[in-house]
Amino acid sequence: MERIRQALERAREERVSATATLPPEPPSTDPAGPVSYTHTRRVELSPQQLRERRIVSAFEAGPYRHAHKILHTQVLQRLRDNGWNTLAVTSATHGEGKTLTALNLAVSLSQALSHTVLLVDADLQHPQLHARFGLPPGRGLSDYLLGEAELPDLLVHPSAIGRLVLLPGGRAMANSAELLGSPRMAALVDELKRRYASRIVVFDLPPLLASADVLAFAPSVEAVLLVVEDERTSAEDVRRAAGLLQKTHLIGTVLNKSRSAGTESTVVPTARSGPVERALRTVRRLFTRS
Repeated sequence: MERIRQALERAREERVSATATLPPEPPSTDPAGPVSYTHTRRVELSPQQLRERRIVSAFEAGPYRHAHKILHTQVLQRLRDNGWNTLAVTSATHGEGKTLTALNLAVSLSQALSHTVLLVDADLQHPQLHARFGLPPGRGLSDYLLGEAELPDLLVHPSAIGRLVLLPGGRAMANSAELLGSPRMAALVDELKRRYASRIVVFDLPPLLASADVLAFAPSVEAVLLVVEDERTSAEDVRRAAGLLQKTHLIGTVLNKSRSAGTESTVVPTARSGPVERALRTVRRLFTRS
């Protein structure tokens, strides 16, 4: 506790800048060609390992991949329309699939030829993204925010996914909201926004109703995507989560594990009239007007 307090106080006093800590973006003379991350640690993953971890790039054309392509197309359009390049993914409660949604959205976005993607594990109480890429627990974002590691030493490039870089979460932190709301975190996000015009940054955040982390971090990010699970998330939780996000740019909702559509994630069908679908349509009308 004392170490966290001292690190946060040091960040406030010094207003630590993230400018000098970022590795250079790989040169891209050929937009359709491969990207070489010479300054970033690599992790090797086989197609079989990708499939076992349900990473969308390992799957052939079909409903699973198609659903994520639709999602990434809709998200990319909203980001481009507004000139944004940072997106946070959250859910109302635990277990609704927001981490896998964030991962596969980032992977799907990285398959476009116009940009690269940085996937950040900002669920600092329960970091999980490293395990999805077969990495053991290690240093990550929390260590950077405490001033105990430099960013270039933490980044990982999954070699099987050409335009994606991962920033793991690091060790779990009980006081994660203070770290995510710290000046050092705000400076890092601001630098990520400004330095790489062709990079999209996707943050995997904790569930909105489980902690104050999302509210602490929301002012730093430009857009938020809300994940809910079909037949599991209550309509009341959807309304509560949306209410807490009214001061942010909530660009959409993902209905995950949709039974009727037979896919992993889907846009809510207008023909359905269950309580969650009605709540989601209310949320969408609310944020369409804002």
